[in-house]
Amino acid sequence: MFSYLYGKVISWAKHQYAPYYLVGVSFAESSVFPIPPDVMLIPMVLGKPLRAWHYALITTIASVMGGVLGYLIGYFAFETIHHSFIVEFGYEAKYQQVVNWFDRHGWLAIAVAGSITPIPYKLFTIAAGAVKMPLWSFVIASMIGRASRFFLVAGLVKSLGKTLEERLLKYVDRIGWGFVILGLIIYIGYYVFKN
Repeated sequence: MFSYLYGKVISWAKHQYAPYYLVGVSFAESSVFPIPPDVMLIPMVLGKPLRAWHYALITTIASVMGGVLGYLIGYFAFETIHHSFIVEFGYEAKYQQVVNWFDRHGWLAIAVAGSITPIPYKLFTIAAGAVKMPLWSFVIASMIGRASRFFLVAGLVKSLGKTLEERLLKYVDRIGWGFVILGLIIYIGYYVFKN
């Protein structure tokens, strides 16, 4: 089942409109969408390794542009979205952690957040606007963080290429079912401990 889906994703990644889908996902993920652009970037690089740097660049630019939207949401509409988005989706503790990082590290928090933290980048973009970080420093820090992440991902996938693809094909069903089981455990655990 998952090997079939993997094959479909690779074929979509080779589609003539795939770069536009990548731009859309990259833009939306930085402010509202829950799926990271790596999900599109990785199969696209596997499908067309010679375009790896091009895909990393468009992912970076679209992600930073989406980050500016998140920044503007935080700047102009934080009070409106705070409860409905941050509190309701369980992001309040992470949001407060982000604000604390801004207090301690300023723009460097964005540069690091854009590349390696497990906290969604959208929280950093919204928080940067809410705390009125200067827009220019936000954009520069986002370019550094997002570029380092997406160029690293593209470079690793390009260099591992056939090896990575062969391993994915060999283990894709096990990995897929592992994520399904993990998702069920998290879902059940959430409702058991919530009550």
